[in-house]
Amino acid sequence: MGWLGAQLEEAVAATLKHLERKHAISLEERQADMDEEEEAAGDADGGGGGAEAHSDDDDGAFDDAPLYNPLNLPLGWDGKPIPYWLFKLHGLGVEFKCEVCGNASYFGRRAFDKHFQEWRHAYGMRCLGIPNTKHFHDITGIEDAVALHAKLQEGLDVEGFDPAVAEEFEDSDGHVLNRKTYEDLARQGLL
Repeated sequence: MGWLGAQLEEAVAATLKHLERKHAISLEERQADMDEEEEAAGDADGGGGGAEAHSDDDDGAFDDAPLYNPLNLPLGWDGKPIPYWLFKLHGLGVEFKCEVCGNASYFGRRAFDKHFQEWRHAYGMRCLGIPNTKHFHDITGIEDAVALHAKLQEGLDVEGFDPAVAEEFEDSDGHVLNRKTYEDLARQGLL
């Protein structure tokens, strides 16, 4: 054993003894030992037991007290307001309203982007008779959505199926031709 092991041998033995005792005693005995240690610590401070009892009462009252939140920041997972820098980083001070969702407010860009796939927005689009596709992402006004839907419908009508152009034929050599070219070559007898 080295120099450090010799120096710490007594501390290691005391720790092992303490752990063995801790595992061997019941919960009531462990609670009694903790109470004795608290009383011994209170006597060592010179204050008796009154200061300890008073601070225990304060802790219970502090848990029930309302949180100090003058900026009205949202609460985090621990029930406390999130830091101001995090509030600013995520843009939670910016409000986005969506007319399609019934003028619902969304705070922060992330929540706003996420709402386009939620039921409220999909239901609003369905009520307008418009499919909730990627084309309508960031469109929050009803008039804008209807106008874009009409424009997309016009484009679909123009791009509709035209058999004279889109129908394909194959000649005896395996060449693929559209209908007009195929009929012209057939009339000329070149096929």
